[in-house]
Amino acid sequence: MRRVLGAVSAPAAPAPEAAPVREDRLITQFAFTLPMGYVDPDGDVHRDGVMRLATARDELVPLRDDRVRENPGYLSIVLLARVVTRLGRVREVHAGVMENLFAADLAFLQDLYRRVNAEGHTHVEVACPGCGRHFTADTAGGRLGES
Repeated sequence: MRRVLGAVSAPAAPAPEAAPVREDRLITQFAFTLPMGYVDPDGDVHRDGVMRLATARDELVPLRDDRVRENPGYLSIVLLARVVTRLGRVREVHAGVMENLFAADLAFLQDLYRRVNAEGHTHVEVACPGCGRHFTADTAGGRLGES
């Protein structure tokens, strides 16, 4: 480590132009509503949650998990447990919670993970089969009839 004891001042350079302020922000958390809902041991149903974007570490750490080494299909359980930060009033979302999701909810979260981490959003362009009108729908779920 080098220690600087003194410094020589150079002639002052002109002030750089202020960088333009970017209005777009990276969205890192996505709210969702499960199609069925997680039923906790008390029988309470939890449907609304939040998933955050995955980091490289989120995708690497599960590969060292013994459960994943024994059964590669378990990877999605461990991975989703790392990125789902809230699920209803469940205090801690962990692999045990993910294991007890209905298959439809697990498939929903796997698809949501793929969408937000590969595409960066939860919206999809769709067309009405009746009139052909195009619109954007949010695939993160909601109450029946909402998009």
